[in-house]
Amino acid sequence: MGYVQGLACRECHRTYPAEALHVCDYCFGPLEVSYDYEAVARDVDRESIARGPASIWRYAALLPAASSAGVDLGVGFTPLVRADRLGAELGLSELYLKDDTRNPTGSFKDRVVAVALSKARELGLKVAACASTGNLANSVAAHAARAGMEAYVFIPNDLERVKVATTAVFGCHLMAVEGNYDDVNRLCAELASERPDWAFVNVNVRPYYSEGSKTLAFEVAEQLGWELPDHVVVPIASGSQLTKIHKGFKELATVGLVEPKEVRISGAQASGCSPVATAFAEGSDAIRPVRPSTIAKSLAIGNPADGWYALDVVRSTGGAIGAVSDEEILEGISLLARTEGIFAETAGGVTIATLAKLAASGIVRKDERVVAYVTGNGLKTVEALGSDVGPSAVIAPTLEAFLAAEAAARGGSPS
Repeated sequence: MGYVQGLACRECHRTYPAEALHVCDYCFGPLEVSYDYEAVARDVDRESIARGPASIWRYAALLPAASSAGVDLGVGFTPLVRADRLGAELGLSELYLKDDTRNPTGSFKDRVVAVALSKARELGLKVAACASTGNLANSVAAHAARAGMEAYVFIPNDLERVKVATTAVFGCHLMAVEGNYDDVNRLCAELASERPDWAFVNVNVRPYYSEGSKTLAFEVAEQLGWELPDHVVVPIASGSQLTKIHKGFKELATVGLVEPKEVRISGAQASGCSPVATAFAEGSDAIRPVRPSTIAKSLAIGNPADGWYALDVVRSTGGAIGAVSDEEILEGISLLARTEGIFAETAGGVTIATLAKLAASGIVRKDERVVAYVTGNGLKTVEALGSDVGPSAVIAPTLEAFLAAEAAARGGSPS
């Protein structure tokens, strides 16, 4: 159990043992892992963390599963890239990119799945399962294969072909459901009650799963020399990632690893699925479910489970939530690629396009130390680029043909 005290309801604060539970049986609020922070502060320091593995498990004291039993594909400790060229384009003096395209299956989901399945094995659960818009499917299938667990993965039937292939290759039971993510998630919620011996990573073991996102905060702070950034921009799907990054920054201060500081947190959504951004813009506490229609399928959750909590974090920290069109998403992907050499999936395009909007409006300030989270690899969503990318020219294999094409591209005549 390490430093885990148990589970606590985020609404009524009732406590529960650290079992496969996710909802308070009194008020139906979501459950969250609680820790003995005094013990962590006593036993853990920067030096002990530095001696740990170059993965999420260097922060095992603040995770709910034991690293010794971890399902480990080498997840985490991805680069924090100083993005001066992109910063210059956006008018930001100190911009960093947390590049989670480098994780084993190409997205941040490897962080949450490694924690969830490690905890599932501790709890004696034998079958891994999930509802997914793609990245989680890839990760659950890969980690289950590594752990020797049977896996059932449920996806919308219109998912990107690459994400389907890169899930099926790991030998899981891949179930394509006729409907969107919210339909898939409802089915999995029903199945979780029928199959209590299965580990549905984003249902019955969700409290442990979501804790993996805290490592995105831990690593940024350590990579900045144990200092907190001023402002971060995070994509919003369910809203869990954003809330856990916030929790991660708070925990580092609580256990004395960093100086306390309020990090401004902003969120990014696609206009075609922006219930949290809409509530923020309207000044409302009500997040109205929507039917997703966007190329950013990894963010296409129309009824976000943690949407209200994400909204509260953004407001309480002085951030903002923006929404961008599919055209702006593609521009964001291109901007990131041509300035920093990072190819992001559509969710990354959402983050970069939203960052650009927030910087242009002055919400993200020039004098802030800013971190934008790039959470998935562009090879997963190549088809979203359509015919917009391709050869600059098709030429004969002759010097004359090249010179003519070069001149045409520069608007002149061959020299």
